[in-house]
Amino acid sequence: MKKSTRFVCSSCGSLHPRWQGQCPSCGAWNTLVEESPTSRGRSVPVDLREVDAGAGGRQSTGIPAVDVLLGGGLVPGAVILLGGDPGVGKSTLLLQVAGAMEASGRPVLYASGEESLGQLKVRAARLGLLQRSLRALATSQVEDITAHMAGMGLVVVDSVQTLVSARTEGLPGSVNQVRAVATCLTEAAKALAVPVVLVGHVTKDGQLAGPKLLEHMVDTVLSLEGDGERLFRVLRVIKNRFGPANELVVFEMRGEGMRVVDDPSTFFLEARDTASSGTALVLAMESGRPFVVEVQALATRTFLAFPRRTALGFDTNRLNLLVAVMEKRLRVNLGQMDIYAKVGGGLRMKDPGLDLGVVAAILSSVADRPLPDDAVFWGEVDLNGGIRPASGHEVRMRQAMQLGYRPVHPKIGGKGWANLPELQAFLAKASRRLPRKAE
Repeated sequence: MKKSTRFVCSSCGSLHPRWQGQCPSCGAWNTLVEESPTSRGRSVPVDLREVDAGAGGRQSTGIPAVDVLLGGGLVPGAVILLGGDPGVGKSTLLLQVAGAMEASGRPVLYASGEESLGQLKVRAARLGLLQRSLRALATSQVEDITAHMAGMGLVVVDSVQTLVSARTEGLPGSVNQVRAVATCLTEAAKALAVPVVLVGHVTKDGQLAGPKLLEHMVDTVLSLEGDGERLFRVLRVIKNRFGPANELVVFEMRGEGMRVVDDPSTFFLEARDTASSGTALVLAMESGRPFVVEVQALATRTFLAFPRRTALGFDTNRLNLLVAVMEKRLRVNLGQMDIYAKVGGGLRMKDPGLDLGVVAAILSSVADRPLPDDAVFWGEVDLNGGIRPASGHEVRMRQAMQLGYRPVHPKIGGKGWANLPELQAFLAKASRRLPRKAE
């Protein structure tokens, strides 16, 4: 019988009978890769009432904050993909989870294709985990891992891009190998009811490397974010079939490993100079949790033909939009100024409520007058110069009152500000004048 082949798109995962330069499904170019379909036994439909769902419940990771993040713990047979920048602490966090689960009497297999057993022992000793038994395996063959998965409480694979499968040709990290390795581990996890955590590399754009199909194959996708020059890390849920997808956990990186920050509400403020202009406090919402962060802005006269607009911690296009609205609705001449804005602490924010704080920080920098010490901002700015309520208003309000801040928010129930001109008039009266420097 003639061996049939098919072509799969490495971007969207769609299948096609022949090769084409452009994928008809997603429009990406040169992403179709030849794949030989494996012969499988035919399946028959069954009544769901007759299916045995398994007796095993969720298992604790040994770190309560991570259990809450996953929706109650590890589900038997679940496959979790953990991504993050190099050196952010993925291996350190998973080694701590492995040690915590071993301490509770559940065996864990830590399989590494990047480090030797000696390197793993040095890291475990630094984390203080050699007092208990830790099973480790250094290999680049996925079949070596699946052969030892039975009876394990958790299997950690670090990383999926470094493994190869004997069933597929290609170098480690290639599209075919990543897909084959992930398929092999997923099938073994489902058959043996063993949870598996896959560590995935990321590209320079922060996206998970490999085919997009990899994210669809797994049950949960986690992202570990953080700045290498700072001590905090944020573990965020991108996708979760067994729990909420809007949770996050803040860790503090220390010499003995990662420590959970119990109350991260004001953790990102660091040392703030309240006497400087161009800074505003924002009560932002990330994954349903309120955080007080500092937004910094610098507006200075430009010497270029086209003024610069730079944003760190949020989208630059968002900064351009806010500057255009301020010029139109507030009659503020920003066309001859370079404007730089950033979120303090190295955070990356997508909360629409960040808009009002960015506008306040820019106005403070232009006027060179500090904002009130106890003022905290949130609100979304529309193209007409209006200030719209942001999601989680009641949660933000309670958090602001609890921390002793004076909230500056959109107009709700007769309180607040409806548009940017009202906010500008308020800031002009409430802002403090800078003391003159001695000659």
